[in-house]
Amino acid sequence: MAANRSRKIFVNLPIRDLKRSVEFFTKLGFSFNPQFTDDKATCMIVSEEAYVMLLVESYFKDFTKKQICDTRTFSEGIFALSADSRAEVDELVKTALAAGGTHAADPKDHGFMYGWSFYDLDGHHWEVMWMDPTAIVK
Repeated sequence: MAANRSRKIFVNLPIRDLKRSVEFFTKLGFSFNPQFTDDKATCMIVSEEAYVMLLVESYFKDFTKKQICDTRTFSEGIFALSADSRAEVDELVKTALAAGGTHAADPKDHGFMYGWSFYDLDGHHWEVMWMDPTAIVK
C-alpha cells in the first residue's frame, strides 16, 4: 500500500431530522450530492476528497451493531474543518450559531493556529480552524 496515497473520506453521522440538517449545513455553505440523497440520507460535500453522510438515525442503525452515541451527554469525536483565515473561522461559527447550532468552546488562539467550535443540531462537535501556512514545516 502506498504511504502517501490520496484517499477520499466519508464520515457517517446519525441525525434526527434530515431536512433540518440539510437546511443547517446549507446555511454554512455546503452543498449535497443528489445522487446519494433520499429520505433517509444525504451526502454533504466538504471537498473533492471529503464527504459527510448524514444518515437518519433509524437508517444509521443498519450499519452498526453498537448503540448510537447520545451527543447531548457524550462526545463521539470532534470533526475539524479548515478555513482560509481567522475571519472565516469566526464567520462560519457565528453562522452556525445563528442557524441553531450551539456554543461548544471559546475561540483558541495559538498565534500560528486559531480555532473555534460549535455543536450542530444533533450535537456533533465541529471545530473550524485556521493555520498559518508558513508555520508548517515540510
